[in-house]
Amino acid sequence: MKKRQIEVVAAVIFDEAKILITQRSCGNMAGRWEFPGGKIEPGETHQQALKREIMEELGIIISPDSFLLTIEYDYPEFHLVMHCYKCTILFGAPRLLMHSSAKWISPQELDDPNWLPADILVVDYLKKRLL
Repeated sequence: MKKRQIEVVAAVIFDEAKILITQRSCGNMAGRWEFPGGKIEPGETHQQALKREIMEELGIIISPDSFLLTIEYDYPEFHLVMHCYKCTILFGAPRLLMHSSAKWISPQELDDPNWLPADILVVDYLKKRLL
């Protein structure tokens, strides 16, 4: 049987040399770290979905500046397709509207958090380009 596919966008938000990461607050992945984002709604572009999701999750207005990569990862329950974009904050300071925690980390700290499995692939990509 074919797994259901979930297509999402993720924001790798930079502020100078720091990157914003968020911690899941619920579900079977609670406590794990991720790049914020979420599902693409029907009719939305990746950029529209990113702006909406980040406003809903963190209460900030972002600019999706450039496409980074697309990750595909098989979780036990579904197949994830995650489109990642380098973003900057245009307005506001991040607030915890859906996550239990958020923090700014340096590229040297990318190995430290307990990442969601798919996000580890994004971390590997970033380490090759930032370190």
